[in-house]
Amino acid sequence: DPAAWLYVAARRKALDVVRREGARADKEAGATALAAQLERELPKPSVVRDDLLRLIFTCCHPALDLDARVALALRTLCGLPTTEVARVLLVPEATMAKRLTRAKKKIAVAQIPFRIPDAADLPGRVSGVCAVIHLVYTAWHAAGAGADPVRADLCEEALRLGRLVAELLPDEPSALGLLALLLLTDARRAGRLDERGELVLLADQDRTRWDRDAIAEGVALLDRSLEASGGVADPYQLQAAIAACHATAPSAEATDWAEIHRLYGLLGDVYPNPVVALNAAVARAEVDGPAAGLAALDGVDEAARAHLWHAARAEMLHRLERHDEARAALDAARRTAPTDADRRLLERRAAARG
Repeated sequence: DPAAWLYVAARRKALDVVRREGARADKEAGATALAAQLERELPKPSVVRDDLLRLIFTCCHPALDLDARVALALRTLCGLPTTEVARVLLVPEATMAKRLTRAKKKIAVAQIPFRIPDAADLPGRVSGVCAVIHLVYTAWHAAGAGADPVRADLCEEALRLGRLVAELLPDEPSALGLLALLLLTDARRAGRLDERGELVLLADQDRTRWDRDAIAEGVALLDRSLEASGGVADPYQLQAAIAACHATAPSAEATDWAEIHRLYGLLGDVYPNPVVALNAAVARAEVDGPAAGLAALDGVDEAARAHLWHAARAEMLHRLERHDEARAALDAARRTAPTDADRRLLERRAAARG
């Protein structure tokens, strides 16, 4: 640690200087006092050994609102552009730009100290850190137009950071739940693309390409997480449980949609947002039929993920044999698709429907 080395060197230098001036008792006392002061000021090695993770913990200061902590870390530390930060946080770009400006101004005005937190401070910052790591992983779902549909670098970095947090706080339910969610989601990564590198819908994926070891580890971590929380699930645990339902189903037809719908209901209670509501409507369609799903979807704000909203609506209308409306909804999905890969997937669906 360079800082620690400098302090040690300064301590020794101080002793040498004072001792050279003479052997008088007051000089020795001064040297001893100076050495003791430097010893107290010697920085303790951080329990967070990874540079990026240490900075994320530092950035997630509890004096800032959680949204501001997360946005600031994603923008300044993880290097995501404001447009992408806004997309993963489900807010307009202008709103995100203002949020970042306010956060920086608050740091300056309130003179918030950005120091590496002690071990005792880590639990108070873990919610922001977990949110940053989760959204780094989520960013590859919301990559900009023309981008690689699967950002392997972001996936692997998020998994690495998630493992470090779980190792650092092995009894923290949210840290364990987050890692379980990342593993259970990432286990399906190889199946998300076909041999041409095009996106494949979950129902059409080759499940033999899924990582069974990662699935098993994710399920075990989810169990540990729920045990640590006394059975009271947080958003990461609920999302991990949903991912486990998909990952452990032997086929798309064998998916336990009733359980998934139940879990989305719980998730909506603790983490209400339009994407959760959209997914709950899709699950409702699988359980109670497309008419029920369509009714649920009509109550969801389409702005957050417009292309997914229109695509889900197109599928439900198709099942109801309202084909003209289904084609119009699919066209709307293609127009609002955020990436070329999403657009091509929707075009293939439209071509298959005729």
